[in-house]
Amino acid sequence: MNALSRAVLGLVLVLLPAARWIRAAEEKPTDTTDAWLAEHYTKYEYRIPMRDGVRLFTRVYVPKDDSQPWPILLTRTPYALKPYGADHYTDAAGSLRTLAKDTFILAAQDVRGRFGSEGEFVHVRPYRPNKGPKDTDESSDAWDTIDWLVKNVPGNNGKVGLFGISYPGFYTALGMIDSHPALKAASPQAPITEWFMGDDLHHNGALFLTQNFWFFYYLAQQVEDPLHDDLKQFNFKTPDGYDFFFRMGPLANSDKLFLKGRAPAWNEFLTHPTYDAFWQARNIRPHLRNIHCAVMTVGGWYDAEDLFGPLETYRWTERLNPGITNVLVMGPWSHGEWGRGLGDKLGPISFRAKTAEFYREQIELPFFRHFLKGDTNYTPTEAHLFETGTDRWRRFDAWPPRGAVARTLYFHARGTLAFDPTGDGVSAFDEYVSDPAKPVPYSLEPSTRYSRSYPVEDQRFAATRPDVLVYETEPLEEDLTLVGPLQATLHVSTSGTDSDWVVKLIDVYAGDCPDPDPNPTNVKLGGYQQLVRGDVFRGKFRHSFEKPEPFEPGKVTKIEFTLTDLCHAFRRGHRVMVQVQSSWFPLVDRNPQSFVNIPTAKPEDFRKATQRVYRGAHAASALTVLVLPVDKPGH
Repeated sequence: MNALSRAVLGLVLVLLPAARWIRAAEEKPTDTTDAWLAEHYTKYEYRIPMRDGVRLFTRVYVPKDDSQPWPILLTRTPYALKPYGADHYTDAAGSLRTLAKDTFILAAQDVRGRFGSEGEFVHVRPYRPNKGPKDTDESSDAWDTIDWLVKNVPGNNGKVGLFGISYPGFYTALGMIDSHPALKAASPQAPITEWFMGDDLHHNGALFLTQNFWFFYYLAQQVEDPLHDDLKQFNFKTPDGYDFFFRMGPLANSDKLFLKGRAPAWNEFLTHPTYDAFWQARNIRPHLRNIHCAVMTVGGWYDAEDLFGPLETYRWTERLNPGITNVLVMGPWSHGEWGRGLGDKLGPISFRAKTAEFYREQIELPFFRHFLKGDTNYTPTEAHLFETGTDRWRRFDAWPPRGAVARTLYFHARGTLAFDPTGDGVSAFDEYVSDPAKPVPYSLEPSTRYSRSYPVEDQRFAATRPDVLVYETEPLEEDLTLVGPLQATLHVSTSGTDSDWVVKLIDVYAGDCPDPDPNPTNVKLGGYQQLVRGDVFRGKFRHSFEKPEPFEPGKVTKIEFTLTDLCHAFRRGHRVMVQVQSSWFPLVDRNPQSFVNIPTAKPEDFRKATQRVYRGAHAASALTVLVLPVDKPGH
């Protein structure tokens, strides 16, 4: 990691997790340097005892303004609190800058077993519902930390807020369970909720390869001086992730040839290829109970890591904690972008506003000011969401909106897509050959991690492949706004015994759509096929994630799965497109297309398969959507 990257990592503090989510930083604000923070805050470092005696390293910035007591904002993280040392301050940027300038006591903690804290680190440590006096989990550690802070940090007003992005978002969600009485507001942002169904590691049982391989290597590295030395990055020796992972071969080679025991968690995950007790214990959703603070869950529509998490956290918090303030905020952001960047564009797609700055100043800050400082200039909005396509913020009193109507887009002959049911014969189908030796790339951008902008990338490269089915509507006569989750229903057969099924919803721009200005990459937006939502389902889990079953070659079977929510307007003159394919590489590991344990699959297990997608009257493959009535001026 170069000097600039280290500086960026320091200045975003723990609100953003390590180098994994860092892009080129915006210009550093001149009014919130480390010198500014030292002028206005005093830094303290504590080792706070937990109920079992383990001490957790905690850094606290206390305002020098002692004219009144101030509330505490706490973030818990596995990503380090550099720079360590009471005399070493960080630059303030993004959310930290906005909050620091408004005056809060800013506390951050290394979780168990990480950097300055004692104890053992456990990935997504399971919640323990029946704890004894000395039993601990992330919920109890947050409780004990809050209790100590309000009793020992000078000048606090007895009110605490808890927040963080991604892994720190997970710790925030756990910390609001069995809320401490002093915890008045919590904001889990891009929280991990379920590592087998939809966040980070797996989607519907399929392993997300490229964004996790390097990360779990990185996080497991041991250095001589963890408080000062940087963790070692994996050296891919190429910028081309497609080439690297293809040459790696079967998944078993990931450790045998490259990791070589240096990423124990990665190997542990591969020993749990089904939804067994290991993954079930790490599903936090049913434990989101006994929450007594206000909750604002935040996520990004184009978050390639944790889009599932915030939507599920909001839903389950709402379901299990009636009567509390529980709101949802979703913007047009990649992972964590709202906490540090401008949020004005992603790849070539402009949002025509600095949406992240708006969020930090007009949504996040007022939330904490209201619940921690008593500011009355705040009215909760149940769902405050950015509508992509029209590029505007919208407010709803429920999510999905109450007025949305379910409609179904059916696959038709000759690659057409329509709301009318198909009139094709019972056995009508489209087919393609899926070859693991030539997997469909998920992106044309060479990257060994993942392309942050792939969730909006032009899909014309995929549409021209013979192993991708394409269905599209006629040009729309009026705007079509889709909200909430999508439901894919595929009637399929395969000549193999296992298969992945990838469904992508795409916004096809009008042919005369103007190009960006400036346009340094010479992108052509006329006919641009913007990915809006896409996901994968590992076919052997179609009946059960606990007990996978092989396909019977050639037999028609139904696969149904949910694609995560959206709030997107397809503009008049655009087309709606759906693509179906059986690989998405190297975002998702290759399915051998034979019924085997994929983490131990051999080269000879990888086989071509003929895939058929049926669209007959009694086997109608389709995508069910929620349509929001047209919002016309004056209504």
